[in-house]
Amino acid sequence: MIIKIQNELQTKPLLKLKSQAKNNIKKSFFVTFLFFAGLFSIQAQNQIIPLWNKISDEIAAPNYQEKEIITDGVVESTSMVTKPTLSVFFPKEFKTNQTAVIIFPGGGYSHLAIDKEGTKVAKWLNSLGIVAFVLKYRLPSDLIMTNKTVGPLQDAQESVRLVRSNAEKWNINPEKIGVMGFSAGGHLASTLATHYDDKVYDTNSKTSARPDFSLLIYPVISMENSITHKGSQTNLLGNEPAQLVIDQFSNEKKVTQNTPPAFLVHATDDTVVLPENSINYYLALKNKGVSAELHLYEKGGHGFGLGVNDTSKFWTRECEEWLKSHSF
Repeated sequence: MIIKIQNELQTKPLLKLKSQAKNNIKKSFFVTFLFFAGLFSIQAQNQIIPLWNKISDEIAAPNYQEKEIITDGVVESTSMVTKPTLSVFFPKEFKTNQTAVIIFPGGGYSHLAIDKEGTKVAKWLNSLGIVAFVLKYRLPSDLIMTNKTVGPLQDAQESVRLVRSNAEKWNINPEKIGVMGFSAGGHLASTLATHYDDKVYDTNSKTSARPDFSLLIYPVISMENSITHKGSQTNLLGNEPAQLVIDQFSNEKKVTQNTPPAFLVHATDDTVVLPENSINYYLALKNKGVSAELHLYEKGGHGFGLGVNDTSKFWTRECEEWLKSHSF
């Protein structure tokens, strides 16, 4: 009997150890699963999502098809957009209460430089810890929209509302959502900054379309004949637009005290989009007491993206410092 009791006493600790080992293995497997599931979840979030459930004021045009220019497997440019989307780019390091920037590529309102002024910019913003969205917006066309002058603005307003309404889901601070526009995309960004409250489509959303700041890189700002980019003006407003329409979309004339702060970059030798566009917008902001910073470089031309040569290649560093100074 004594031997039996000893055997039981010896067996029970062994069984207990085996049980603990199994539990430890299960816990280890569960933790590992959560780790890889988390990685998969973060990676899966970098995706392309439709902007609209139902596109506002859309005209059906089956023969109007999007055209992409692809080089080495990369979509460099696209035109004839019918289905606007948001491409989502998350920083590698997970954080809460993040800043977000919605990027509007340029292209004279005739195409979108979706890689140079979209994807590459998003990845740069990610390196700063900022969540980035590239908006593939509809380009003005009487064939697919009832009013082409507000078609891009409809997409811009909806993009801010979509990001802000999903701020908690994407760990974004709803009060730190900015827009960034290049060239004609800069016109769209400044249009949104000055026309965010315009009712340009029917919506039940109570979410504000106002961006908290704007980053405007060699932007078209004005539709005034003396300084506008003629191609952008024609594509957006049509041939020989009325002065009333020109005034409405000359955004330097629409600045108020509620216009969001802006960071502007331009090159003095830009002959495509004259630097007066940025200068006049900066002065309008200054006169209304709105925070603004303008970097006017001696050389750089137009369309330098993130910076390729001359002094314009340093603008990203200055932009980063501006964002930090405003706690974005």
